[in-house]
Amino acid sequence: MSAVFRREVQAYFTSPIGYIFLAAFYFFSAFFFTTTSIQNGSTDMTAMFGDLMMILVVLIPILTMRTMSDDKRTKTDQCLLTAPVSLGGIVAGKFLAALLVYTCAVAVTVIYALIVAGFAEVDWLVIIGNIVGLELFGGSFIAVGIFCSSLTESQVVAAVISFITILALNILSIIGGLLPWKPVEDILTKLSFFERYTGFTYGLFDLSNVLFFISAVVMFLFFTVRILEKRRWA
Repeated sequence: MSAVFRREVQAYFTSPIGYIFLAAFYFFSAFFFTTTSIQNGSTDMTAMFGDLMMILVVLIPILTMRTMSDDKRTKTDQCLLTAPVSLGGIVAGKFLAALLVYTCAVAVTVIYALIVAGFAEVDWLVIIGNIVGLELFGGSFIAVGIFCSSLTESQVVAAVISFITILALNILSIIGGLLPWKPVEDILTKLSFFERYTGFTYGLFDLSNVLFFISAVVMFLFFTVRILEKRRWA
């Protein structure tokens, strides 16, 4: 797994993808921080985190689109599938590499919080809740993106499928509200990633929400392993 992890981290910074993702994240986060906190003279950064959540719907597919599809396109997946490493190790290595790049992006929000704290007292519980929530939120979508990338050899197709899937998981509560069946609406609301993330924005560390995102990561990485397993024996 460590070899796959190092290879993937290096790949992010020997190709434009890692730089594009980080640059886009830093740009939008700086813009939202300026317009929601600096210009308003507010220490409340909740609006910035909420805006970043929506931007991730577009950025995460860019980060994950090559993770599996590029190996399939260049046929290097055959080397991986026959290498003395478990399929779970391959998937975990790719996931952790993408998560590391994502964490480097999210880390900039700590700098913003310190800037605000230099001028006024801030509610650190809310800020930490937002950062943890954003990390869990992004991690679960990285797992979704890796799964989608394993379905095709085209990076563009992988990005489009990831975008649609992530968007759908975000608006499950809205979809449920359009249905006439109350039980179905309740189920979809509980499965909505957006609804699960909302609690963190208020500094509420609900264990059920933490477990929900962790379970989502495990589930989609498991699906990816099954895809690779099927390909290995095909």
